[in-house]
Amino acid sequence: MDEIRPLLGNQPLEGPDPLPLNLRPRHQELIPTPCGPIKSWSELSRLLKLYFCLAIASLLVLLGLTLTSIYKQRMGTGVTDEDNFTVSLIQMVGILFCVYYIIRGVLQENRQELVAFVLSVLVLMIRSVVNFSVLGTEGKQKLLARFVCIMCLGVLHICCTFLLMQRPNMMAFRVGGALQSLQGQYFLLNLCFSMVTFDLQAQLSLCILITTSDSAMSDLNRIILGVGVFWACLTAAVGTVAVLKEAKVLVWIFMVQNLPQVAFFVYVVYMTAEKWSQDNIYTQEAAAVTGAVISLLIKVVLFWGLIKLVQSFGQGLRERMLEPSK
Repeated sequence: MDEIRPLLGNQPLEGPDPLPLNLRPRHQELIPTPCGPIKSWSELSRLLKLYFCLAIASLLVLLGLTLTSIYKQRMGTGVTDEDNFTVSLIQMVGILFCVYYIIRGVLQENRQELVAFVLSVLVLMIRSVVNFSVLGTEGKQKLLARFVCIMCLGVLHICCTFLLMQRPNMMAFRVGGALQSLQGQYFLLNLCFSMVTFDLQAQLSLCILITTSDSAMSDLNRIILGVGVFWACLTAAVGTVAVLKEAKVLVWIFMVQNLPQVAFFVYVVYMTAEKWSQDNIYTQEAAAVTGAVISLLIKVVLFWGLIKLVQSFGQGLRERMLEPSK
């Protein structure tokens, strides 16, 4: 019996008599997408649909508030405005990735994406607290609405997402069948896919931090950062295709592509360390070094997952993920 479809799957009924309850399909057919199979919207429970719509709507509200803050801060010329502008840009990137994480996390019952969503929300909350605490009275009044929304909605999303992760995860069974080995492969694949996206988010945030924190940056450094952004997007695209298509050649190309990024992290640490002796404010420099270290740790986990995942290529998981109806 096909392990992808418990019992009889969604086969058409033959004859006028309906199937007995114990022979009816337990779920609807999965929908294949370029990022893996997802559940249909009609299969979600009403409570889950309500939370999903609430999450998307609240993130869009936060995005609107952040874009408004970016516009207002861009009109300012003070150092404080530049610092807030940097934080707002990074928060905008984080919110956009949160939308992506919650969509995949809910429609794929993907715990890894839900964990990434929680971590991103936590980072947004921490950045908001730190940024709000160092502002003056006038600055706090300007960002009060965004700060309150981020804190209240952040706590709500973290609590709801933790409850969502406690639900039985049937997606691994529906894709991998009853074989625990295939379910383990599905877990590793989702982990690698999530880490590729999380790595891209970290690198984009790091590039924004460096670019906007140094108004006197040389043309050479701006070119290096521009190439870094392009290289990060290209590397993420190659990594995504390598994981989903089970292409070993692309996996090794992806790993080689990460070597210049590691060199870029070293360059970032060196470039920011040079500024530490020029003033007595170390906030931006410490944030840049911390971002580089976090990106490096993400790559370590990603490489570990890829090495284990490559060993299981060609064992049928790709066919189950991308062609679940067969």
